[in-house]
Order: sequence, then structure tokens, then C-alpha cells
Amino acid sequence: MFLSPTLAAGISGFLLGASLIIAIGAQNAFILRQGLLRRHVFVLCLICALSDALLIAAGVGGFGALVAASDTAIRLVTWAAAAFLTVYGLIALRRAWKPEAMRAAKDGGGSLAGAVAACLSFTFLNPHVYLDTVVLLGGISGGYAGADRLAFGIGAVAASFVWFFALGYGARLLEPLFAKPSAWRVLDLLIASVMFALAYGLLRQ
Repeated sequence: MFLSPTLAAGISGFLLGASLIIAIGAQNAFILRQGLLRRHVFVLCLICALSDALLIAAGVGGFGALVAASDTAIRLVTWAAAAFLTVYGLIALRRAWKPEAMRAAKDGGGSLAGAVAACLSFTFLNPHVYLDTVVLLGGISGGYAGADRLAFGIGAVAASFVWFFALGYGARLLEPLFAKPSAWRVLDLLIASVMFALAYGLLRQ
């Protein structure tokens, strides 16, 4: 049984979108940690998914070439992202030094405004998010026309929604593993390593 061209385009968009976001990165590490804490999960997952949807729509709408041509804009975002990732990595190291503070943080809740600000920073201060969503997905969508192109974009957006909500709410399945402070120490050390590695990679580029 053959798929219609529109459905095939939608599936292609979903698979490509998933392949770009399912990776160990700053944004995913942040959502995983918030999911383990069960703190503002719905709002943060929605922000990540809607942000991807906005960028994908821009790419499919033809703004990919404009972003790719702006070396200055990409350079500024790269420096800002490297600085932010370095600071957040240092914060993760500080948490790893005193992992027992995580339980108090979980019991005491946390600032929604602070979590949203961090989430937006992880999303829009990442140069790769523009290259992946606006430039790459936007460029590939140029191979489709009309309804097929729209289906490709919808498929890519659907992948973001599925991934972020699965990550945010699925993280609680790992909660028994993080009953001990030592597990939080390992997680925060991993997060710090990811942040520093990403910052170094951005500056080296």
C-alpha cells in the first residue's frame, strides 16, 4: 500500500525533525531536570515546542536563506550562547557540590519566571536551533510544494511536541533512581559537562 505524497512528506518532516532534536543538549538536559523535579513541566514543554514551531514555520516560509546569510547575527548569538552555557554549567557544578539542596528546591517549588527565562535562553541563544530549524528544515522543505510542503512542516512541528512532552513527563519514571543525593550529583556533573562542551564547541567554530 503506497502512501500519498502529502502523507509521505508529513512523515519525512516528523522523522527529520525528531532526528534533529533527540540529542543530548542544553535544552533537553534542562527539560529532563525540570521533569525530574516535576516543576513547571507543562509550561516549559509547551514553550520549547511552540518555539520550535515558530522557527520551523519561519524556515518553511522561506526565511532560511536570510538567516544563513547573516554572519553577524549568527556570531552575536554564538558568543551570547557560549557565555550563557558557561554560567549555567558553573551553576550545575555548584549544585553538584551540594546535591542535598535539590530536595529542598523540589519541596519549595521554584520561580516560574526564572524557569521560563532559562528555557527561552536555552532555546533562542542556541545558534544551532536556527541552523537546524530555519535553515536545514526550511531548505529541505523547498523540495516540496503546496500541501506537501505544509505537511512537511506540520510533521516537523509534531515531532517537537511529541519529544518535549515525552521527555518532560517521562522523566518522572526515573525518579526512583534519583532518590539519593549522589544521583543528583551525577546528573548535575553531566549537565555541567554538556554545557561546557557546547560552549567550547561554539567558540571553536
